[in-house]
Amino acid sequence: MGIFGKLFGGAPEALPENATLIDVRSPAEFATGHLKDAVLLPLPTLAQGIASVAPDKEQPVIVYCQSGARSAMAQMQLRAMGYRHVVNGGGVHALAQRMQRDIVR
Repeated sequence: MGIFGKLFGGAPEALPENATLIDVRSPAEFATGHLKDAVLLPLPTLAQGIASVAPDKEQPVIVYCQSGARSAMAQMQLRAMGYRHVVNGGGVHALAQRMQRDIVR
């Protein structure tokens, strides 16, 4: 499987129950609908804001966006920063179904 298959395909990772949910989309996208209890931390500001959202690098984190591309970049960035338990949740609608969570507006 190539790198894109690993990032965007294949079997989804298990979702930890006590994870912090981080939406890495823009504020405008977040306003159109986001997962209940998710924190907005747009990808361009992820490195600057992550410590206030998840100060413990052992805390499980699930990142998501619209399609899974930005959340894949966020996952790689957070892992490079030392976060050990980061899951790419993919797109907001697929993740909502997977987690059986409502999308709030």
